[in-house]
Amino acid sequence: MILSRTSFDKQREEMVRTQLAERGIRDLRVLEAMRSVPRHEFVPEELRDRGYEDCPLPIGEGQTISQPYIVAAMLEHLALAATDRVLEVGTGSGYVTALLSVLCASVFSVERHGALAEGARAALARLGCNNVAIRVGDGSVGWSEAAPFDAVVVSAATAEVPAALFEQLREGGRLIAPVGPAWEQELQLVRKVGGKPAVARLEGCRFVPLVRGEVDSG
Repeated sequence: MILSRTSFDKQREEMVRTQLAERGIRDLRVLEAMRSVPRHEFVPEELRDRGYEDCPLPIGEGQTISQPYIVAAMLEHLALAATDRVLEVGTGSGYVTALLSVLCASVFSVERHGALAEGARAALARLGCNNVAIRVGDGSVGWSEAAPFDAVVVSAATAEVPAALFEQLREGGRLIAPVGPAWEQELQLVRKVGGKPAVARLEGCRFVPLVRGEVDSG
């Protein structure tokens, strides 16, 4: 099936209305970002006609592009400002990276699969996202030379928040991550208050695991 730009635009608007706004996403900046960033550009060609479905989709290397609702929920909980500098752990397809690019001043994203990082760079370049830097590496150690960050987004499941990521937050910064065992996690929002973590437990979710130490340069 070949879908026109108009058809994709309509599907994206429907996604924002039914999957996000009607399910409680209220942050107008998040809604507008998800209305403007074409999710279908971040899935494999053969899946583009499914680009706005209410579910994760495979993107290769055993990874997925997350369900639109959970992406919007994570971004809303972070309460991002236009001046924020953000670290993303798990670039994947680059979709969340693109949304962060719209919402924030600069984005530093780490992906352990070289092939995915290259694909994300290409997609982001096509869309003119020029405030993003991507590196291939172990996301659990963050990006120390670019720290401190106003916010950290972890797009992979972890049994506990890696200490390095918390350390790279500025005082008052926020980190969101799916925390728990491989089969099921809960979103946790962690704030740095007086140098210590203040944790808010949010909704349940399920992400692919964060793999530490291993890097596939592709």
